[in-house]
Amino acid sequence: MRVRYHGPISRGLCGARGRGPAGATWQTDRVSPEPLLRIAGLTKRYGAVTALDGLDAEVPSGRTGVVGANGAGKTTLFRILLGLARPTSGSVEVAGVSVAADPIAVRSRLGYMPEHDCLPLDQTAADVVATFGELSGLPPRAARRRASEVLDLVGLDEARFRPIGGFSTGMRQRAKLAQALVGGPEVVLLDEPTAGLDPAGREEMLALVARLGSFGISVLMSTHLLDDVQRVCDHVLMLDAGRLVVSGPTGSLLAGTGSVTVDVGHGQAADRLAAELTRRGLEADVVDGLVKAAVDGEGQLDVVRDAIADLDLPLFRLGSGLVTLDEVFLARVGPR
Repeated sequence: MRVRYHGPISRGLCGARGRGPAGATWQTDRVSPEPLLRIAGLTKRYGAVTALDGLDAEVPSGRTGVVGANGAGKTTLFRILLGLARPTSGSVEVAGVSVAADPIAVRSRLGYMPEHDCLPLDQTAADVVATFGELSGLPPRAARRRASEVLDLVGLDEARFRPIGGFSTGMRQRAKLAQALVGGPEVVLLDEPTAGLDPAGREEMLALVARLGSFGISVLMSTHLLDDVQRVCDHVLMLDAGRLVVSGPTGSLLAGTGSVTVDVGHGQAADRLAAELTRRGLEADVVDGLVKAAVDGEGQLDVVRDAIADLDLPLFRLGSGLVTLDEVFLARVGPR
């Protein structure tokens, strides 16, 4: 699958900052039947250190969060996808194309936003992004025009002729995103895109990431901030010490288990309900006078309801909540 550009990119996404009419302008020639990533037995060792350890996963198109603590192997995976590192063993394909067999074809599909500052500080954003456009194969005039459009997209239209050295952290992050998008990639790799941002800057960056899908652009977002992934990603790839913890749709991971908080009054009423729910097979405890019970599906909610009714207890409040990705991660790998 290749992405073709048909008009001003800023018209589709700059709504993230409240400007411009909606309407995506990126189109794909076809929808690839292949998964976005197919990883088989991927292992990477640096001497005695194993950065990736027999990774097996299939990742669909869309927005995927690659999550894990520092040192989990996220950046190593990105380096292999970009052809900057070779795996010790195993293989990885991007949209059906083997990275080992045709790294140039894979790289032509990718845009990359690195974690650390990498742009020349004495150059203007317009010059830097246009240069990356030319490196991706655009003629100079088209690269300059596209640079203007993507800088408008990321909210740097009024700062495009300022040297990057005078930018704030948030502006530098958006400039890095602009250079990742200027070549019209099929997939963008975002390495810690919200690192160092204040709350407002983080919201703006996540809004931009969330809108990329309307352009037919898939996203692989590496981060240790699981809340960011929970908010904008459709799929999650969790790593720990180079090993795969879990891979799956974000919604199914969050819906797989949850809890309810029940207020039946303090004292013996809460203790009686917790004991009854435990007798009926649920995990239940009294925390700050409220009964917290782990439930999985409507059937176990019925168990809670029936227990309250059978004990003839008053019900002041019943609240349900899904677990967070942080809780899923800790349940799989344990506390640090």
